[in-house]
Amino acid sequence: MRFLNPAVAWWFVALLAATILIRAAARRRPGVAATSTWVFDRAYRASIFRRLPAAVFLAAMVLLCCALMDPVLPVAETDVQSQGLDIVIALDLSSSMEEQMDPPGTAPAVHLAASTAADAPRPAAKTRMEATKDAIKAFVGRRIDDRIGLVVFSDNAYIVSPLTFDHRYLVRYIDMVDNQLLRGEGLTAIGEGLAVSSSLLARQASASGSRNKVIVVFTDGENTAGREPLGALADADAAGVRVHMVGVDLEEEMTKKPHVRTLLRAVTQQGGRYFNAGTARELDAAARAIDTIEKGVLVSRTYEHDAPVFQWFALPSLICFAAGFALRAIPAFIDQT
Repeated sequence: MRFLNPAVAWWFVALLAATILIRAAARRRPGVAATSTWVFDRAYRASIFRRLPAAVFLAAMVLLCCALMDPVLPVAETDVQSQGLDIVIALDLSSSMEEQMDPPGTAPAVHLAASTAADAPRPAAKTRMEATKDAIKAFVGRRIDDRIGLVVFSDNAYIVSPLTFDHRYLVRYIDMVDNQLLRGEGLTAIGEGLAVSSSLLARQASASGSRNKVIVVFTDGENTAGREPLGALADADAAGVRVHMVGVDLEEEMTKKPHVRTLLRAVTQQGGRYFNAGTARELDAAARAIDTIEKGVLVSRTYEHDAPVFQWFALPSLICFAAGFALRAIPAFIDQT
């Protein structure tokens, strides 16, 4: 605790000293004969409790002085805010995304002539597109503090949703994405998807300040159209954008191609990660891994201010004044001299 107006204490000390001097000067010892010295004997003096009202009034004045000195308590408050990311999801809509993604552990069907079990219904396998959309929607649901946008690409790339905090709106658009959205196209332009995603982040960066920027590409093939993805990836890296890539049921032979391996190596060298997801479960695991890697920043600001506590002294002072006046009303505490 500290006092903002300590000078009040000096005025109070001066007033108290003046009061004591005035009372001392006004006090006169009664003139009596020497034979009456018994009057001043300790046994005939007034009880010390007769001074209780004066003591209470003195305490009230001291407390009032403390209240007038403007006491405060320094208080520090910490404001913690979560600063999220700007994320663009680039989704491959090439024709191969409509192929089925078999669940793990399934074997080719065996025809048994005398078996009724062969006729038992089997759960329909999801297509690569369906499994990817489910993983993306789960990913979006976990990114509460992030602005997320959606870009789709096939022969060309298109913005489906700008960066937005309205994740319900975004999920509805993800649900509407299908093989009819880019009818007439069927190739894989990864470079175009990266370029349009980077452009979207650049256009909306002014409203987000220094938020970190991320692109997550979901694709099931190699680049077969549009600009070279290595150039688009280098441009994204120069703009401070991290790129992660998820291979959706990507065939092993494709990953061994030199230009594909060069692209995947460039992704990791520039701070991103590559995930090979051959099943729907692995797709979800890849999305969760990216969710773990890309975390927002907690911004902590400490504010200090003085909390006034004059009431801690003013209220007891009023109580003491009231108690002093109440004691003065009792005959045993009234001065008759």
